Amino acid sequence: MSDITKPGMIIVVSGLSGSGKSAALKSFEDNGFLAIDNLPVQLLTKFLAIRKESGDFIKIAVGMDAREPELIDHFDESFKRVRELGYELKVLFLEADDQVLVKRFSETRRTHPLGHDGGLAQAISLERERMAPLREVADLIIDTSNLNAARLKEMVLERFVQVQNRRHLAVEVLSFGFKNGIPPEADLMVDVRFLPNPFYIDQLRTLDGRDQKVRDFVMAHEEAKIFLEKLLDLLLFVLPWYQKEGKSYLTIAIGCTGGQHRSVTLAINLFERLKDSFSGNLMLRHRDIS
Repeated sequence: MSDITKPGMIIVVSGLSGSGKSAALKSFEDNGFLAIDNLPVQLLTKFLAIRKESGDFIKIAVGMDAREPELIDHFDESFKRVRELGYELKVLFLEADDQVLVKRFSETRRTHPLGHDGGLAQAISLERERMAPLREVADLIIDTSNLNAARLKEMVLERFVQVQNRRHLAVEVLSFGFKNGIPPEADLMVDVRFLPNPFYIDQLRTLDGRDQKVRDFVMAHEEAKIFLEKLLDLLLFVLPWYQKEGKSYLTIAIGCTGGQHRSVTLAINLFERLKDSFSGNLMLRHRDIS
């Protein structure tokens, strides 16, 4: 049931060209949102005034990006006005590594919207710089470098569509490898590189933390058991306060060197323990396991 205390929910889908904004907008559209791409930011409040005449709870996903030259100069004022009118406005920002974006543009043979006066790499760099102010205010940043369209749509569903009708906090436990970069969506980040590494055990090197042999090795060490208990205690203390402050989703990122063994093991064990103690929506994802 929608929150009748608010006139509607507005999701601004923004980010870098080639990062998956069209797929994200399609996911919103498939789940009951009115999806509009490239709406000028200064027309947003006027459009909402027209829609509000219907009297229904409004759910709109709006694509806004570097195709609009006025976006960066006016988004702050426009978003503030929308929130003052009582709407729940969230900003989803999508991005990817430069090499990934270059490959995607090469495969699709699309023209970059800022690529008229230079090469593709220069256009991507310019767009990343231009969009930085909007990235700074984003409620959620998703790096799609290692995501296909199906997984991106799942994440949109998990983070926005499913949680909008829940009073409970949605929590994602995410394993990752520091050598592949820190996940920008992380709200809480935990480093478990202090634990003994199964990579140096010949019979475990080619396995990952989903295998019981790896999990048994990692959790056989006393420091791993103690750490898991202390981490669980911390989370059970802070999660209700995050929810009280109105946060609808939280990503707990657990990292080791490669994102294959220790982080996966701790993420799985933490996920299993939280299932017994946490009443919200709980998700598990391993970023660096293909």
